[in-house]
Amino acid sequence: MADGVTAPHRTVYVTHRAPVHQEVSRAACPAELELVMLVSPSNPEIIDAVAGAEFLVSERSRVIDASIIEAGTGLRLVQRLGLQVHDIDLDAARRARIPVCRWPLPQCAMVAEHVVMQLMTLLKRTRAAERIVTEASTEWGPPQRCDADTFLIDWSRMSGVRQLRDCTVGIVGLGEIGTELALRLGPFGCELLYHRRNRMPDRAEKQMQIAYAGLDDLLGRSDAVVLLLPHSADTARIADDRFLNLLRPGSLLINAGASALLDEEAVARAYRSGHLGGVATDGFSWEPVRPDNPLVALAADPRANVVLTPHSAQAGLVIDTAVRRAEYTNLLAVLEGNPLQHQVA
Repeated sequence: MADGVTAPHRTVYVTHRAPVHQEVSRAACPAELELVMLVSPSNPEIIDAVAGAEFLVSERSRVIDASIIEAGTGLRLVQRLGLQVHDIDLDAARRARIPVCRWPLPQCAMVAEHVVMQLMTLLKRTRAAERIVTEASTEWGPPQRCDADTFLIDWSRMSGVRQLRDCTVGIVGLGEIGTELALRLGPFGCELLYHRRNRMPDRAEKQMQIAYAGLDDLLGRSDAVVLLLPHSADTARIADDRFLNLLRPGSLLINAGASALLDEEAVARAYRSGHLGGVATDGFSWEPVRPDNPLVALAADPRANVVLTPHSAQAGLVIDTAVRRAEYTNLLAVLEGNPLQHQVA
């Protein structure tokens, strides 16, 4: 469960992630730190490990409660990788005079930006708009030179274009990517709903301006549903006929979570029937995408409100040692007497 490297400053690193991610974190760890990695530990295991530790780094595998804070009498910093700190007892940390920081993850921010692009592309029907511009046609009348007095607003008379303001967006799977997404959509004036296994405390919902909903309720109330779930036996092909039938007619479905979340045949049927107003996905059940994928057939029509991207939401941002080394910045800042970044307590 725990392992370490001989070095002076004991650092307890709590994670639930797969071994490949653990190895990158170990490789990125500065030589100044003695890394003790705990994988999905119990509270007693963390309490035992923080005795004598200077730093506690958490990837959200456990709640960091008062018992852990109080056991870490030598702690100089608690750091959460990501933005969600609602399950860290900040009051206990303040009483113990232990600073708490969060560390934004660039890969999560990048995927959240991709979702905003997917959502806006569907709302504004940009694929259909591009077709109108690029396909020469006389149906719109003769061209006129534009100047300050001559311009033809909406000369193509596009229909179905919607605004993001006042749009209800339901996020299924509010982890770190969902948190980054909520922070971006809130300023647009969206109503934000979320569903996850464990509801956040009221203070966290209020701070994020987001409301919890049961899954069926969320599907029926949302203008756009965003899937950000990880892959598991429970989530595979979650967007099936039953799921889709619960969606509001004309709503938009966006997937930037695990590749296998969509029942692609069912989604294609729902779009062809008009029940879905648009579909965007960054993941597919087979990758690279098979040519017989029904969503590919839909997207072949440039008028279709279907946006497909090749699992590129994170693009070239490889989570290597160079990227993960930055996650230790605050720990080194404590040792060097430099200011902390992203401090919350």
